[in-house]
Amino acid sequence: MRAALGGGSRHTHFVSPSQSVENMQNVIIVIHLIIVVALVGVVLLQRSEGGGLGMGSGGGAGAGGFMTGRGQANALTRTTAILAGAFFLTSIVLAVMASSGRVQRSIIDGAPATNAPVTPGGPSAPNAGGVLDQLRQMQAPSGAPQPPTPAPPAPQQ
Repeated sequence: MRAALGGGSRHTHFVSPSQSVENMQNVIIVIHLIIVVALVGVVLLQRSEGGGLGMGSGGGAGAGGFMTGRGQANALTRTTAILAGAFFLTSIVLAVMASSGRVQRSIIDGAPATNAPVTPGGPSAPNAGGVLDQLRQMQAPSGAPQPPTPAPPAPQQ
């Protein structure tokens, strides 16, 4: 009897937390897009100085109108405000969800420590602890000797 009712073996489906967040994000994106389309439509229906798209001719309160011009403007204004609020809310929720899985890191934290060899001329000597020396130290294996840096040309007199 169970097989006839479709009650055979039950399979449980486990969803990982990352899939759950991704599914929720997709749902919010769809809602966001529906709000955007509705907001564009409501804004285009509003009466502007040029007459608007959906108001028809005259004062907007023609014989076929279901609301007065003032009532229609208030309803469209209220609808626009509600849709705009929903748009901002879904935008903020999507931004928070997108940044929730990221780890903040600084480029300063990843900078290598300066272990430049001490030169006889001191730190004011040319090429002492420069960017090229640091790059050479990063590229060379840890136990390999560093290639000598070329000496700067002697000043000509």
